[in-house]
Amino acid sequence: MNLFCSSHINIIIILSIWSFLPVLCLCNSKATYIVHMDKSHMPKVFTSYHNWYSSTLIDSAATPSILYSYDNALHGFSVSLSQEQLETLKQTPGFISAYRDRETTLDTTQSYTFLSLNHSHGLWPASNYAQNVVVGVIDSGIWPESESFKDHGMETQTPPKWKGKCEGGQNFDSSLCNSKLIGATYFNKGLLAAHQADATKIGADSVRDTVGHGTHTASTVAGNYVNGASYFGYAKGTARGIAPRAKIAVYKVAWAQEVYASDILAGLDKAIADGVDVISISMGLNMAPLYEDPVAIAAFSAMEKGVVVSASAGNAGPLLGTLHNGIPWVLTVGASNTERVFGGTLILGNGKRFSGWTLFPASATVNGLPLVYHKNVSACDSSQLLSRVARGGVVICDSADVNLNEQMEHVTLSGVYGAVFISSDPKVFERRKMTCPGLVISPRDGENVIKYARGTPRASATIKFQETYLGPKRAPTVASYSSRGPSSECPWVLKPDVVAPGSSILAAWIPDVPAARIGPNVVLNTEYNLMSGTSMACPHASGVVALLKNAHPEWSASAIRSALTTTANPLDNTGKPIEESGDWPQRASPLAMGAGLIDPNRALDPGLVYDASPQDYVNLLCAMNLTQAQIMAITRSKAYSNCSRASYDLNYPSFVAFYADKSVKVETKFRRIVTYVGDGPAVYTARVSSYNGTAISVSPNRLVFKNKHEKRKFTLSFKSQMDKDYDVAFGSLQWVEETGRHLVRSPVVLVPRNVAFNFQTRI
Repeated sequence: MNLFCSSHINIIIILSIWSFLPVLCLCNSKATYIVHMDKSHMPKVFTSYHNWYSSTLIDSAATPSILYSYDNALHGFSVSLSQEQLETLKQTPGFISAYRDRETTLDTTQSYTFLSLNHSHGLWPASNYAQNVVVGVIDSGIWPESESFKDHGMETQTPPKWKGKCEGGQNFDSSLCNSKLIGATYFNKGLLAAHQADATKIGADSVRDTVGHGTHTASTVAGNYVNGASYFGYAKGTARGIAPRAKIAVYKVAWAQEVYASDILAGLDKAIADGVDVISISMGLNMAPLYEDPVAIAAFSAMEKGVVVSASAGNAGPLLGTLHNGIPWVLTVGASNTERVFGGTLILGNGKRFSGWTLFPASATVNGLPLVYHKNVSACDSSQLLSRVARGGVVICDSADVNLNEQMEHVTLSGVYGAVFISSDPKVFERRKMTCPGLVISPRDGENVIKYARGTPRASATIKFQETYLGPKRAPTVASYSSRGPSSECPWVLKPDVVAPGSSILAAWIPDVPAARIGPNVVLNTEYNLMSGTSMACPHASGVVALLKNAHPEWSASAIRSALTTTANPLDNTGKPIEESGDWPQRASPLAMGAGLIDPNRALDPGLVYDASPQDYVNLLCAMNLTQAQIMAITRSKAYSNCSRASYDLNYPSFVAFYADKSVKVETKFRRIVTYVGDGPAVYTARVSSYNGTAISVSPNRLVFKNKHEKRKFTLSFKSQMDKDYDVAFGSLQWVEETGRHLVRSPVVLVPRNVAFNFQTRI
């Protein structure tokens, strides 16, 4: 009889073991599960948890195979089971729940300057550049030969608490590790179980990065100094990570094929066991409750041990409620644009010059070619027509009805020698590729260029490329792709927490994956690549966390997140509120930017912090009506079974309220506790501001501190009645020290209930 079925799905399981598990039956269809256990109930006859787990499975050729044993991120294991075996397992004493293993989505030379990090004062020198802090990067691996991972100038001694290793494998020798890259481990069993494949045949048997994503994020967070880095001449300068003296430990869980939650859990579990100080993870699981989210489950354990987990918000913006990693005990990071512009110059035959955007990756000049503006091809929507009418010249593309990406592709395929694209779309600055010799200019400049082309016989144009400058544009803006809150996992806590630079970030790349394309067939490689996404924003925040860990080793994970949040800047480089990038720029709400752009130097000395204990988070989980089994899947312990103080009012550095419709007046009270982390006596006075018709009051409105680490309580009252449905109202609370040295700011936001709880109704 055939015991196996051809179909194979990956699934995750949760258990709490109170006794031996019975022998499992066999069935045809198999799937992968992750099993959560209560390790305190392991029978004494077993010498290890792995042996205990293994004993529950049949010792035969058809024995379900344990993929991983987990002991830090959670207590349990992952295993391939049939549906019938799963049903049997559900009847055993100690079973909690089961859920399917899911696929997960992957979500610098100037950005450190944009964040005001400098060598003379502030967080960099105060933290000794994060020397000997270990950052665990959960991603697609690393290209160790990159100059960003050389160990010149690094502390040669390994931190005493470090327990990790450098694991060799396919095209990766363990000797490639050094004083910068001190750990390298890979996890592929979930992937292999899903594909029923041999690791070496699908290139999944080492920590070697074959995607590029992990190399880019690792060098962003903690890459070493590299002179002369650039992307084909753009962004020239010295590349370095935000925490350039931190050590890197890489946990490869993302593969070219897919990313599975079981592998992510294994990587997080190992990172915690190895003794990392910070975990940076630029990927997330969409539409998953907290008790089935591998990042949430592992991050709770990390938080208990003082490890800060920094995670990307996702790239599904600009719609509300698209964010992932909206986990209360995680630093959730959205993406912003910066003031840097990559571009070129258009020079007309009459000498007039116009600046525009481009990333054409070649040291080339389109010199004195005919400038073509023809009504039949101005839409640039047909490569064949472009080839007939404008081949050998520079074509002007000015149709707002055709997507800019489509126009570029048609020009690329046509063989036209150059193009001038006219667009007012601010998202153009979030692009990272230009496949033809083209330049994007504004409609205002476009009118002059078209007038010249129409009215001048033998009109000509020259285009120069590879220019980088700090543009006149307002910055930062919230990137259009950056996922917005509220959090589907826990809408009672504001997410994202902050934004960080995420658009066109220069960082290390791998030679096996092309970084650019010229024309339809030519691809180019480079050692440093420009990438955009919250995946790039997350390691910026992770690097700042590493710096803060060295400057303030006594701070909890919650205190560090609070410091970053309350010191974030809600204003742009013009002193005006940060706006959202997109077709209709508008003031960014906290659902887009959290508290604002991270400000590393101010985070070094925040004045006050909002701290929270593991039990505080459990009180929130209890208020969310999670079952004891679901809570235990996250906390791993019955020690957190007390729900007598259930409350949505987590001691968080932000405030979220909800309204059902515009006819209902909203009145909400929040209670908070702040801890003084300054030196000497201090007095803080409350200052509130509101937008969209909210009314905010604070009692008491004056807090007096005599000594460091003193705590004070206050209540914030929030009143509002919306003018229209589906609107978001927001404001802020600022605690201002009387000397003016500290300003502790928290965003306040009112969210439509149907938006905030849309996810809960779907699941």
